[in-house]
Amino acid sequence: MTKKLAGKVALVTGAARGLGLETARQLGALGSFVLVGARDVTKASAAAGQLRTAGYEAHGLKLDVTSDADREAAYRHIESKHGVLDILINNAAVLLELPSASSPPSPDGTSTLSIDILRRTFEANFFAPVQITQKLLPLIRNSASGRIVNVSSNLGSLTLHSDPASTTYGFKVFAYGSSKTALNAFTVHLAHELRDTSIKVNSIHPGWVRSEMGGDSAILDIADGCRTAIRLACLPEDGATGGFFFEDEILPW
Repeated sequence: MTKKLAGKVALVTGAARGLGLETARQLGALGSFVLVGARDVTKASAAAGQLRTAGYEAHGLKLDVTSDADREAAYRHIESKHGVLDILINNAAVLLELPSASSPPSPDGTSTLSIDILRRTFEANFFAPVQITQKLLPLIRNSASGRIVNVSSNLGSLTLHSDPASTTYGFKVFAYGSSKTALNAFTVHLAHELRDTSIKVNSIHPGWVRSEMGGDSAILDIADGCRTAIRLACLPEDGATGGFFFEDEILPW
């Protein structure tokens, strides 16, 4: 049976472990050649080796998404080896305000938040995915069906944060949440720019996943947390663009 993503080239950022690595594994299982991006090239190579051992095509790529040099090197590598990028999963992110999302937020976490933490969070969670997407967009344009998936969070939804009936309402982590709100804005604007092309751009909430960031209290295992990203990576020609999704649910901005 032909695999759904056979012949496609995919890049997953922050893919040395957790949600990123499992997303890369599932893309590989569908036939994609997977570029495993990570800050530490040794870890990126080891993760790609795991995928190859499982029978998938993969290559580890040194990619600190906040580094101009790494973004440029990633572009040159993909251009020379493949000439095209079909799928970009902007997964790499940081949560600096808490040990994990299983920890209770500070009741005064907005008014006392360190500006340094705010800047570092936006650098990784907003500016970096914007810059890597801009850098790689010429290669995505070479694809017959380019797919950009921005891994956001329901904590980026202003609608949910404003609704006392929402489960999100009481969990305020200003730097992380607002960086994901900004990432969602990028999704809306880029999708509009590319609306007359074959490229689809969407944001996702992976769910509350039992990972290093999600913590032990999270309700989804890592494999389940990848479902939405994989679905949007595989969108058909008439699929959605400029949306915010959790599995089959459309989330409010």
